[in-house]
Amino acid sequence: MRNLRHAIVPPYLLARLAASASPAFPRAADAAQRTLLAPRSYTSQRSRLTFSMEDGELVAGVEPAPDRVVSDAGNSTRLPGLVVRREADPAGDDTAVNEAFDGLGATFDLFAQAFGRNSIDGAGMPLRATVHYGLDYDNAFWDGTQMVFGDGDGEVFAGFTSSVSIIGHELAHGVTEHSGGLVYQGQSGALNESMSDVFGALTEQHAIGQTADEASWLIGAGVFTDAVQGDALRSMKAPGTAYDDDVLGKDPQPAHMRDFVETSDDNGGVHINSGIPNHAFHLVATTLGGRAWERAGLIWYRTLTGGTLSPTSDFAAFAGATLATASALFPPSEGEGGAESEETAAVRAAWAEVGVQEHGAEPAR
Repeated sequence: MRNLRHAIVPPYLLARLAASASPAFPRAADAAQRTLLAPRSYTSQRSRLTFSMEDGELVAGVEPAPDRVVSDAGNSTRLPGLVVRREADPAGDDTAVNEAFDGLGATFDLFAQAFGRNSIDGAGMPLRATVHYGLDYDNAFWDGTQMVFGDGDGEVFAGFTSSVSIIGHELAHGVTEHSGGLVYQGQSGALNESMSDVFGALTEQHAIGQTADEASWLIGAGVFTDAVQGDALRSMKAPGTAYDDDVLGKDPQPAHMRDFVETSDDNGGVHINSGIPNHAFHLVATTLGGRAWERAGLIWYRTLTGGTLSPTSDFAAFAGATLATASALFPPSEGEGGAESEETAAVRAAWAEVGVQEHGAEPAR
């Protein structure tokens, strides 16, 4: 079995589907097996003119703009495939091409507008994607240089380009890599996956202007067909509830450290135990309210990119780092009488609620 590094569908889910003999999904089992065996290698400015009104005068400005290229693999596994749309090209008739193009742009806009980051590497890296990869390919992944999307088998998986949270998730793996990385194993690997879920959810919320309370907090909503008993691949609001299906089984994600899963599969459970930091972020975002990228998202982004994390950071180390970041970004106001800020208190309470730190734990220094 090839390493399914940085792919949105966990290998344990594909393995279960590949081993099934359900008459309801005769095509999907073969598709899952081909997906597991398909070759997957793992291997850097534009600007746009903006206008605003200041004191009654029209002011022109320049801000980063994406440089997108979408290619079509034609159901082969050769990358990148034939270029079918570039940045200046209009939308065409291929829905997958248009969805991939728009999703790349939505992710770019989140990082540029919310965090001041110019693309994945922070230096205007072109955003590339390939659609129609493989035959009935049941996954989407980041290969270190670009996004790759399968079409799904049509029985269990309905395709992957329609989910902005999936596109944001996969591109965020590149942000993590360019920010020092988190080793893709055990707790640091689960943090790597969680960071991608955080930014995948924020990409979707930013694109449609949702507040934390309005958002679904689902990753990959719509990726399953109607034949599957499930809403999405993961739920940050309620880990362990995203799906419960006779063939796929039940979502195995825990929401608390008492249920942490010790396993050698999936690089030490990176797609499973990510439910714990995912839920912590959801708690911070919904406690603070408003647009989640403005405070909770900024704390997580600055923690990831601030240069203080070790590549092997565990949950406790990451929690301490987010406390330190929150304290630095949002010091208490004079009216708070020297107590910690609302933002720092929300971060502290969230990590305590998921069992990662005691409520009175000190931030990392």
